[in-house]
Amino acid sequence: MQRRYFPAQIEGEEGSYGVWFVDFPGCVSAGNSIAEAIEGAHEALALHIAGMIEDGDPIPAPSEPSLEEGSVAVSMVAATLPGRKKRVNVMIDEGLLAAIDAVSDNRSRFLEQAARRQLAA
Repeated sequence: MQRRYFPAQIEGEEGSYGVWFVDFPGCVSAGNSIAEAIEGAHEALALHIAGMIEDGDPIPAPSEPSLEEGSVAVSMVAATLPGRKKRVNVMIDEGLLAAIDAVSDNRSRFLEQAARRQLAA
């Protein structure tokens, strides 16, 4: 997995802040403080990128950080992007494997998604 940093534009005033990304139209966050809005921006960006990957959309390269008109600050927000797929051999209980096969048509994708959820917790 590789880590990229995307500039997040912060706008608003005391008690009401919003965050948006030049590189990801529609990806936004809000909070009562700048810190709260940025914290939400990390989650929003992760979900946005996960959706793009699931849809097969390309992830843009990060733009250079610059203060956009109307913004009060710029913060760099990290995102972890998936790396190249690698074939591995694993041992797994046959009953568990049968349960996975019963709910998914793609074992690898199922296990990858389960691992990502567990690691994010």
